[in-house]
Amino acid sequence: MNTTRALEIYHAKETIGVQLNGEPVWIEHVDEANGMATVQVGTRPTDTQTVSVEVLTEGD
Repeated sequence: MNTTRALEIYHAKETIGVQLNGEPVWIEHVDEANGMATVQVGTRPTDTQTVSVEVLTEGD
């Protein structure tokens, strides 16, 4: 995924599935300047990771 698409998903009104290593995640923040995204893994709001947007994939 690229930064532009990550931002589109982050701002979308509808739910768009995103995965990190095959696991569903929610995008919580996109750092456009550095190509990074903070994502929530699973259902626990405290379980977050900051990763390169390039490792995120779109899909259920």
